[in-house]
Amino acid sequence: MTSLTPLLLGLDWLDPEKILDQFGDYALWGAAAIIFAECGLLIGFFLPGDSLLFTVGLLLAEDQISYPLWLCCAVLAVAAVAGNACGYGIGVQAGPRVFNREDSRIFKQAYVDKSRNFFEKYGSRAIVLARFVPVVRTFITVIAGVGSMSFQRFITYSAIGGTLWAVGVTLLGYYLGSIPFVKHNVEVMLLAFVLVAVVPVAVEVLRERAAAKLAELTDD
Repeated sequence: MTSLTPLLLGLDWLDPEKILDQFGDYALWGAAAIIFAECGLLIGFFLPGDSLLFTVGLLLAEDQISYPLWLCCAVLAVAAVAGNACGYGIGVQAGPRVFNREDSRIFKQAYVDKSRNFFEKYGSRAIVLARFVPVVRTFITVIAGVGSMSFQRFITYSAIGGTLWAVGVTLLGYYLGSIPFVKHNVEVMLLAFVLVAVVPVAVEVLRERAAAKLAELTDD
């Protein structure tokens, strides 16, 4: 399986199949740890979460992971939500200091700006939608903490997004992993899903702008 993230970064050792193979019998728990890190720790933004979940599903279908499908989905979903909670805590405690640092070889302020714009544009639903966008899903949880978003509200949307993402992508790999097109384009398909999901938001924004302009013309 070819993962978009390792190719972009030039890091062949981040190939999800190689990662899971290194964990051996502990592949599920290794995958859960990586999902936690990508969703909650800023240093985990480059990890191949989408393709890793997909590969877990594929290996389950091929009986290379011995745990039941429902248990794997539950463990991965909990790891994703727990990771987000950790990221929120980082945002509350140290977010401003982290986000004001200068660019380095790994950290780029552009990542923060992209995530902040995504959050400001789509509000609470961004916590759900960002799950399907690499890099953004790592930083947006910290931004929610920095912005003092209600934790109850945050964790509710995080649970929805985390479950949809972790379970959905794992099931996609389980049921469709043997199809070559799906196997080699999983991240592109997930990004397409996000684009479709934000269409109603875009329509709503355009309507609000049109209504505002109409109000201005009426006042004149």
